[in-house]
Amino acid sequence: MSTATTPVTGVDFVGLPTQDLERSVRFYGETLGLRRSAYRPDRNFAEFETGTVTLSLIDPVRMGVGEFTPNKTHIALQVDDVDAARAELEGRGVTFMGDNFDTGVCHMAFFTDPDGNTFMLHHRYAPRVAEG
Repeated sequence: MSTATTPVTGVDFVGLPTQDLERSVRFYGETLGLRRSAYRPDRNFAEFETGTVTLSLIDPVRMGVGEFTPNKTHIALQVDDVDAARAELEGRGVTFMGDNFDTGVCHMAFFTDPDGNTFMLHHRYAPRVAEG
């Protein structure tokens, strides 16, 4: 166990690349139903709130900060009921990958946004076991 201190106090936002900001704004706002907190098409970004971490959508090519590569590391979106959330999002046109998954402590359902960034709906139903 480390005794080192850190200047890090939290995570403010997670950046997600897009090739089409307007399409992404519609998906995150209308399809996922997240609240938009920033919208700057002139600066090639928009932000949406999840309740704990902001999702910052950026067009890296137009911003001049790199090439477009979708995020393939799943971002877990917390929901109360994975089955119900999945059914609601499927009704809004979201396509899921495979069946819902039960790890023994949580339920998950995997999908991508229109740019191929990967997400999961996630609900933990058993307590997390702390490492020793």
